[in-house]
Amino acid sequence: MTTAEISVPCGEIEVRGGFDLAAAARFLTGFGPAGQPEAEPGVLRVAFALEGAWTPVGAVLRQRSPGEVAVEVHGPPEHAEAVVEQVRRMCSLDIDATGFPAVADRDPVASLLQGLHPGLRPVLFASPYEAACWAVLSHRIWMTQAVRLRRGLTERHGSEVDVGGHTLRSFPEPAALAKLEYLPGLSGPKMRRLRAIAEAAAAGMLDAAALRAMSPEEALKQLQLLPGIGRFSAELILIRGAGHPDVFPRGESRLHEIMRDAYHLPDADVPELAEIAEAWAPFRSWVSFLFRVEGEARMRESR
Repeated sequence: MTTAEISVPCGEIEVRGGFDLAAAARFLTGFGPAGQPEAEPGVLRVAFALEGAWTPVGAVLRQRSPGEVAVEVHGPPEHAEAVVEQVRRMCSLDIDATGFPAVADRDPVASLLQGLHPGLRPVLFASPYEAACWAVLSHRIWMTQAVRLRRGLTERHGSEVDVGGHTLRSFPEPAALAKLEYLPGLSGPKMRRLRAIAEAAAAGMLDAAALRAMSPEEALKQLQLLPGIGRFSAELILIRGAGHPDVFPRGESRLHEIMRDAYHLPDADVPELAEIAEAWAPFRSWVSFLFRVEGEARMRESR
């Protein structure tokens, strides 16, 4: 399906605190095909299914100054405001980050991470629905395999969106995924879980605002009612899908390993690490994200 390009005047997102759109674009490189960094610094093109309506839409983001990001919307005019709001959440610009530097004053390791990745905020999935699908696709396989599966799913069953002269594909909307019977490389149990996720999203059970309005434990408990979603996946959906800024991932063993190394605490258990992370509040999700980014960068350098 191809959506006709309809441009509307840019929406403006006020940036509260440090933010570098070019850093967000670099993070997305290789994880497409829904995001496309540009050669021009400070520009990012994205395509996604608009949460709730699930209409395929696109946006061009340009950062002309530290305090403002312009959003050029490509999609039905009646959805323009919703597109800007979803992009705001995707880039973690719905959070006032003026207090984020204070975390560095409380934790020298967090200070080092902020210095290594200035202006990088968590880059989210377009919706909790997409995050949940990623959790299913990536379960117990290599990251490279999961990226190929997601790319194949998007290319075969996603929608083409003309984003300012560039054709991108959005992730399949729930109605398309709910009917899917087969995807090369995907097991039968995972296929059934994906269909269940799509049905839950279509029924409004993966709404970002609703999940953010709950306490983290309440939201995690609800998410774990979905088939194939355990604690680790529920945290991913809440943090990287709904965009909750202050959750310490207790189910993410890779993060815990990186933290033990960074703090020189090889025997620290999860409660001890969670206690360390209390110094990061109210940005525990953000610092955890920077740990993962730095850990992945070091892994690439060591290859």
